[in-house]
Order: sequence, then C-alpha cells, then structure tokens
Amino acid sequence: MKTRILGRSGLKVSALGLGCMGMSWAYGAPGDRSEMVKLLRDAVDLGVTLFDTAEVYGPLINEELIGEALEPVRNNVVIATKFGWELDPNGGAWPIGLNSRPEHIKKVADASLKRLRTDHIDIFYQHRVDPSVPIEDVAGAVADLIKAGKVGHFGLSEASAETIRRAHAIQPVSVVQSEYSLWSRDPELEVLPTLEELGIGFVPYSPLGRGFLTGAFSADAKFAADDYRAKNPRFTAEALQKNNILVDKLKAIATQKGATPGQLALAWLLTRKPWIVPIPGTRKLSRLEENVGAVSLELNDDELAAIEEAINSNQIEGQRYHENELSMVNR
Repeated sequence: MKTRILGRSGLKVSALGLGCMGMSWAYGAPGDRSEMVKLLRDAVDLGVTLFDTAEVYGPLINEELIGEALEPVRNNVVIATKFGWELDPNGGAWPIGLNSRPEHIKKVADASLKRLRTDHIDIFYQHRVDPSVPIEDVAGAVADLIKAGKVGHFGLSEASAETIRRAHAIQPVSVVQSEYSLWSRDPELEVLPTLEELGIGFVPYSPLGRGFLTGAFSADAKFAADDYRAKNPRFTAEALQKNNILVDKLKAIATQKGATPGQLALAWLLTRKPWIVPIPGTRKLSRLEENVGAVSLELNDDELAAIEEAINSNQIEGQRYHENELSMVNR
C-alpha cells in the first residue's frame, strides 16, 4: 500500500482509507458484527491505515465496532471520528439537530474515546458546521482537547473556504472532509485551492457516489426502506437511467484499462492532488480488495482527458442531497 501525507500536518496514512459508516448505518440493517470486525482487520492486512467513523453512525455502534476491531493494532492505524450532532434521546437512528457547543464537543470526545477503546482520537472532525456556534469557539474547544492529549488533529467536514480559514486561524486544521467524486465536484471551486494554500489534507467521502460509480445499479434498482439511497434524489429511477449513461462511458474506459469503473473513479481522485486520500466504504472483502487495487492504477493524459469528456458531456441528474441536507453543507 502506498502512503500519503495529509497536507502539512505530517500525518501519514494509506493512500486509500476505509469509510466505515455503511457497516452500521444508512444502507439498510447493520452488517453482522463478527463479519465486520473481520473485514476491518482484513483491511489492516491489506495496508489500510485510515479508518473513518462518527458517533452518529448507528448511532454509537459504529465507533464500538471500530474500537473492538482495531484495538489489537491501535498503534498502527489512524482513527478519525466526528462530533457536532444532538442525538435523539429516545434512541432514534437519526439526530435531532446540530450541537457544536464547546462543552458538548468535550463530552462527545470523552464518550468516543471509551467506545473506540483508545486514549486519543487521531482526527476529530466537526461533522457539520453549526451556525449557532462561532467556528472560533469550536476550534478553541478542539485546541483544548489537543492540549489535553485526547485529540491529535482538528478536522472539518463540508465546510466553506471562509469557515476553514476562520477555524485555521485559531487552531490549525489538518484535514477537511467533503463529498468529492466524478459526479460531485463542488470542492474544486473554492475548497481545494484553499486547502492547497493552507497546507491542509483532503479526505473525499462517498468517492464512489454511494456505490453508483461502480456500475452496480440499473434504472430499476430497488432499495430497502431503511437504505438512505431510497430517498436520495440521484437514485430515483429517472435519475439512475440518465446517470447510467455516464457510468457506461466510464465502464468503456475502464475496460480498455483492464480495471473496473470503481477503480477508475478512485484512481481519478488520486490524480487530483498528492494530499487527497479517498475513503470508500464497503461490507464486502471483494470490494475492499477491488478498491485497494485502484491505488496502483495509473492514468495517462489521454485516459484522464477521456474521463473529463465523459463527465462534461453528461449532466448529472439529481442533487447529491435533499434541500434540507444541502442547507448544512459549505457553511
């Protein structure tokens, strides 16, 4: 496994990380715990060192899963988790709102440490920017946690360039995480240039478009009621039919390369900047091995041009989130 350094933070990780959310949350019933523990340890054996979780995934059970699986190799991996939500006190699967008050951040950190079975969190992200709490106060709270040795690096998720700058002025931001893929390229406009200027690493989540860019979904694909994609604008039958035109073009390029469309999508991301580390998620060893194979896939100028042509000639149908969710990104 090749490695990369996330910006100027000095934090070295595998060139491809593992997004763990789907093992416990958002894509139907949680995976079998013993199978997911094994998959996480298989990932370590394949050279993956960056693992991404959050208190809200489950809620809570994904962090517990990561803690159990990675405790034996804790010193060899980088664990990222997130704060910023007010969880449902009645135990509901989805949060009831945002909460990035400093006292809440510190409470979440202590609880996450216990679930993760560790004495420090390598990367602590604000999951979504809370407009009711100045980002300077958020950065200050994380700075306190870093001074206490409970957190290694400060991260932001789906934050605007302006917010990143304001936070960075109080406590250096090591990593920013946002959705970024062949069909979600918003970070290229302002966020990526800002990160390059400030020396901040970038971790794209959903780098395979929630599975779509693997070519796994036909227009008549059906999703379980508790699968997030069942209500996502890009996964309606009409959207799938139109968006699969892009996937078909990517498949053709990948076939010529002796790769899968998913590998092509990940390899493309890895060409964007040397400080970008995608975190595709999966519940299957075969997919994990496929994704890891993308790290050694090199794309030449002609292939990159063909990919750009495929993207530019096909307008993506559907927004990446519903309006209420979009209102919480790029603040």
